[in-house]
Amino acid sequence: MKRLRILLGDDHSIILKGIAGLLQDHYEVAGTAENGKAVVEAALRLKPDLVVLDVSMPILNGIDAAREIRKALPSVRVVFLSMHSSAIYLRKALEAGASAYVLKSGAAEELLHGIEEVCKGNLYISPSFGWDVRENLQDWRQKGARSSTELTDRQKQILQMLAEGKQNKEIAALVNISVRTVEFHRRRLMEQLGAHGVADLTRFAIQEGLIPGAGNH
Repeated sequence: MKRLRILLGDDHSIILKGIAGLLQDHYEVAGTAENGKAVVEAALRLKPDLVVLDVSMPILNGIDAAREIRKALPSVRVVFLSMHSSAIYLRKALEAGASAYVLKSGAAEELLHGIEEVCKGNLYISPSFGWDVRENLQDWRQKGARSSTELTDRQKQILQMLAEGKQNKEIAALVNISVRTVEFHRRRLMEQLGAHGVADLTRFAIQEGLIPGAGNH
C-alpha cells in the first residue's frame, strides 16, 4: 500500500524535526519548509497528499499559505498544528479549507489520530475546543474565506510583512515585485483600512489573525 506523502511547515527547525520524527514511521515525509511562501512553493513542486503547517509563519502566514495550496491543489488535505487555541484561528483555518486543527500542546497524542481521521474523510479538531465552538465548525468550513475588508491575497501578504517590521525594499525582494509596487500597496492599505501608520496596520493584522498578538506567542 502506498504511503501517504506529507509536507511539513513550521518556522522552528526543532519542531520540524520533532514532527518528522513522530510521523516518519507511519508516513513518508516528503519535505519541510520554514516559512509560508516556502511551504506553498514546496507543495506545488512536491504535490504531497497532505500538508501539516503552523498558523504563525513568516513572510506568508499559514492560513494564506493553506488557501493558496488548496486553490492550486484542491485534492491536498491540510492539517494545522498550532499553539493558538483561540477560536478565531480555528475559524480562519477551516475557512481556508483545513481538514484538521491540532494544538501543539497535544501533538504527541493527537497528531497521528488527527491525520488518520482526515484520511477517512473526517474533520478533526483538538478536544480542547469546547462544544460551543464545535457547533459552528461546519458553518465556518462552508463559509469559505471572505474577509470583511475584502483584501486581496497580495494585500494580506504585504500587510503581514509590514506588521512584522519588514521594510519596503525587503518586501519587494521577498515577493519579487518592485519597491514602487510595494509602496503602492502600502498606500492603498492605509487608505482602505483608514490607517495612519504601521501601528494601525499591525493592529489590523493581529485582528485578522495574520500575525499573533502579544499574548499569543
